[in-house]
This record gives sequence, structure tokens and C-alpha cells, in this order.
Amino acid sequence: MEDQANPSKVAEKVTKADYKVDQPVKWCAGCGSFAILSSVQSALAESGVRKEDVVFVSGIGCSSRFPYYINTYGFHGLHGRAAVIASGMKVANPNLDIWHITGDGDSMAIGGNHFIHLVRRNIDINVLLFNNKIYGLTKGQYSPTTPRGSVTKTSPDGTIENPFKPGELTMGAQGTFFARVVDTEPKRMKEVFLAASKHKGASVVEILQNCVIFNNRIHSEITGKDVRDDHQIFLKHGKPMIFGKNHDKGLVLEKSRLEVVTIGENGITEKDILVHDAHNPDDTTHYMLVRMTLPEYPVATGIIRSVSDTTYDKALQDQVKEAKENSKIKCMDDLLRQNSWIVK
Repeated sequence: MEDQANPSKVAEKVTKADYKVDQPVKWCAGCGSFAILSSVQSALAESGVRKEDVVFVSGIGCSSRFPYYINTYGFHGLHGRAAVIASGMKVANPNLDIWHITGDGDSMAIGGNHFIHLVRRNIDINVLLFNNKIYGLTKGQYSPTTPRGSVTKTSPDGTIENPFKPGELTMGAQGTFFARVVDTEPKRMKEVFLAASKHKGASVVEILQNCVIFNNRIHSEITGKDVRDDHQIFLKHGKPMIFGKNHDKGLVLEKSRLEVVTIGENGITEKDILVHDAHNPDDTTHYMLVRMTLPEYPVATGIIRSVSDTTYDKALQDQVKEAKENSKIKCMDDLLRQNSWIVK
């Protein structure tokens, strides 16, 4: 039986296997995209959304082969233009559960304009941004997220550009949902993907993904087993911002600035540690958290921001409904006859 409040929700059970395709998945051996695909399939199986209502839309790049590798409806679009296609789909059929798959080059470069306006409008679309900080499909040129000073095919002396921070860009575009995960942690990816799917509005998930061929170990400073506990903090709403191998480090706010402290030193106790509030739209720490970088800070992962606001697609539906109710034109005959006259 369908949930009348949300037609896309049904009791029918689907499994992860229902989202698998019976053809080869052609990414490089060791690519982080395999783990992302598996986590998305697991999340969809638990989302409660009808399989026939799920659509994956992509642009161009290694990540954008995604629609071929998942057993749902899909659309492989043009470079940087998937946000436009996805937006049109959502407006035309609001019941669809739309996933926009993109990379740091596809969304932050040629698709940058469309990305910020999708976020600004708060269209109910799930954006998965694969960030390997390189152009992989076109063989290793630097991208808008490549760290300054990196030597690549197109920056043999080191790139001299400041990189985009996708989270910072999302916040600047008035985003209502931003999360960050790493491709080496499938359970956390699934958890975040499920939350993104349930969020009403534009949900942006930055996935720190490894490109084994052209940018191998680019995220090793936070994914290595020997450093990950000290170099990243997985945030959860309502929980203290604590991290570290010994669970003894945390974040405090000192003079409007985040600082890393050690519990047990200088009189610091767990009560002094900031509690993460992902749902407060006025919480300025969201912006601070997405900007944190090593070595001064751990890299923030998990759901950093998840706030409620009006969605573009819902507002448009309401506007169209009101226009229909108040219009004198109810059908095509009304339209054709509104300015008619008789010639004698």
C-alpha cells in the first residue's frame, strides 16, 4: 500500500541486488567509485523509495558513467549540464528521487554556474560530488579542487591557483544540506546517502575519492589507518565534536574561532567540547567546519549542515496551482475564445 503523503514510498521490499546490473563495471581496478556504487546501492535498498521512481543523471567524467552501472532509470548528459537536466526532471515529475552524479571537474568548472543555482534554488535533488582533485577521464590535468602547487599534466611547474572547497561553495550558495565522506568508509557513506535522500531540498555530498591512476593516495593524509582517527572528525548532530585515536581531542569555540583541544589538559573536560548542531540555519560553525584543513585541524566528515527551507519544486507547484485556481482560463477553448469577436 502506498503512503499517500509521499507516493514514491511503498512497503514493497527491494534489495541491493535489485540495483545491480548484469554487465561489467568499467572503472580502473582500485578506483574509489566501486565502493561508492556499492554504498549507493545499499542506501537505495533501505530508502523505501520505489525502484521505478529512482533516476540517476550525470555529466561527463569517470564518475558520470554511473547511470550505466546501476539498475535504475538514467540519463548521461553533457559536460557540466547534468544539474540542468536533473532540475527539469524534478520540476516535471516531483515524485522522482533524482540523483545527480558529478565530479570535481564536471561540477566545479564547466558546470559551476549550474551547480550554484541548483543549490541556491534548493531543488530536491541529491548531488553526489566525486572529488579526486584531478581530471581522470582526460588523463591527469589539474581540476578546480587540485591543491595549489600540485604538479600535473597541465601544471608541470605546480598549479598556481587556489582550489575550490565544495563545502564552502555550497554554503555561499545558501545550501541547506552538505556532507562529506571518504570512499574508504562504506558504512558511513551509506548512512550519509540515506540522510541525503530523505532531506527535502538540494543535498550535496562531497565524496573524497581516490584516483588510483592519476592522483593515487591524494586523500591518504586522512584515510590512512595510522592517521585517520587523528586527522578526520566524523560529525553527528547532537553529539560532541570529539575525535582522535584515544577519543580525547575535541573542538571548542574561542573568540569566534574553532580550536583543537585535548580533554584532560588545561582543565578541559568533555562538557567544554562543542556539540554539533547540523539543523540550526544560523550556526556559523557550519562554514568554519567545511574550511578546516590539516595540519591545524582535522578534516570534517559526516553531515555538516542539514536545515529546512522551502524547495523550488514545491514552491513552483504551489504557484502553478494558485494560478490555475485564479485564472479565468480553464481549458483550451477558454484560451482561444478569450479575445474572440464576431465579424458581421
